Amino acid sequence: MEILESAVLTSKGQLTVPSPIRDIFGLKKGSVVIFKITEKGIFFMPGEIKPKDSYTREEWEKVEKLVAEQGRVYASSRGARKHLRSL
Repeated sequence: MEILESAVLTSKGQLTVPSPIRDIFGLKKGSVVIFKITEKGIFFMPGEIKPKDSYTREEWEKVEKLVAEQGRVYASSRGARKHLRSL
């Protein structure tokens, strides 16, 4: 299947995805799309954003253990992660 559609880039860098393309891929307001740059051009495809915890379960267990044992407080998550890696 080959479908050729066009769109005009706005001054804010926005594109309106043509209706036939939106319908085919089920794109609606708020849908996420992923852009991929290749030697042949720019491709875009539907995407999905899944929330991810800042720490893994194993990391949280270590943090809870440290807090229970030492009551240590970190100024940033970077400092906490650095300490966790050292354990």
